[in-house]
Amino acid sequence: MIMNRRQMLIGLSAAALPQPIRAEGSRVILRPTKVDMVVEGRLIEMIGFNNSVPGPEIRVGRNETLSARLENTLEEGTMIHWHGIRLPNAMDGVNVLTQDAVIPGGSFDYRFAVPDAGTFWYHSHYLSLDQVSRGMFGPLIVEELDPPEVDQDITIQLFDILTDAEGNFDRTFHTSHYTTEGRLGDVMMAFSSSYQTRVGERLRLRVINPSVDRVFKITLQGMSGVVVALDGMPLVAPQLLGDMVLAPGQRVDVIGDVDADVLVLESSSVEPLLLAKISATGSRDKRNAAITPLPPNGLPQPGRITQSVGLVMQGGAGGKPHGGFGSWAFNDVSGLPRAPLLSAQRGETILMQLRNDTAFPHGIHLHGHHFWETDERRAPTVLRDTTLVEAGETKEILCVFDNPGAWLIHCHMLSHQEDGMATWLQVA
Repeated sequence: MIMNRRQMLIGLSAAALPQPIRAEGSRVILRPTKVDMVVEGRLIEMIGFNNSVPGPEIRVGRNETLSARLENTLEEGTMIHWHGIRLPNAMDGVNVLTQDAVIPGGSFDYRFAVPDAGTFWYHSHYLSLDQVSRGMFGPLIVEELDPPEVDQDITIQLFDILTDAEGNFDRTFHTSHYTTEGRLGDVMMAFSSSYQTRVGERLRLRVINPSVDRVFKITLQGMSGVVVALDGMPLVAPQLLGDMVLAPGQRVDVIGDVDADVLVLESSSVEPLLLAKISATGSRDKRNAAITPLPPNGLPQPGRITQSVGLVMQGGAGGKPHGGFGSWAFNDVSGLPRAPLLSAQRGETILMQLRNDTAFPHGIHLHGHHFWETDERRAPTVLRDTTLVEAGETKEILCVFDNPGAWLIHCHMLSHQEDGMATWLQVA
């Protein structure tokens, strides 16, 4: 059951999620359908894959091949983007850039190897602001060849829904959604793949933010542990567990030991909001073994920087005029230009300077690659595929462009993407 702010503070009921799909050796079928969800005691119509919001959790082993058929039962086009996966360009699921939309009644077969273990996800990338806000997303988990020893591996997906005066899904997209922080829901929630644990258990929590615009600040209570991966990529040195800020599209993996009921809290406001509760019933002896880093995925290391390129975020309410036609722009251009932002030879290391000249944060997502965030000396720090750039902030990232094709780079606040904040790059 999904609850509003007042109800969440009183208590939570477990929401039934579909069983994970094991993808080894078989084709996964994903069908988007209308789904009735209970929100604040009312049935509201959403859209989900395989009669569920979120869609089914897909699990596959590292270096295995995922074969997935999208069968479009909607009355509008759609497609699937596999967020964070380093996959062939033709399988990336981007309208115009890599494929045409799958028409109503049509189908499309996605087939690709998954080279990296980690926490990823999939979602609609056609009419994505509308379709993702109505529930067209799900987790994609790529398991390590030698996974860490834990008692439970739990996926937690954050989400918010905007409702109208009658409590139904608000189908109106207001101008303010496109010019400010985005389409923020009045009902926040978290879907957990398990709601039961024991004191002393060691958990792996995979926290995903598939919401369209909301930046979540998450606090975990009832367990002590470390952050072991960001955006699916293992950290060389795990970080102590603290508040976690997740922009749309970002993921955090945590491994820790249970001390009490595990509470997932949204802590942006003065009074934290309870999103999910994993109840501790019973106990077991705690593990003595230390939590060690996850095995690396073996991405190429940055070499000599051969190009530098600037990406300036412009527009929004109160922003300076720019040359684009939308509310937002990159480098004075709204939407995909004819020429790419940059052209790279395969294997080039390129420095990208991301400058936010707007009054709002933006989560910049690069398709088909991961990149290194850098410190003040331009030294690589952590690998991500989505980085949060706060208002007025400038970040520099390093990327080894080793995956050929035409790749989208955009703001993953989907309201901002839809109204201009997207461009592309070419890797030969």
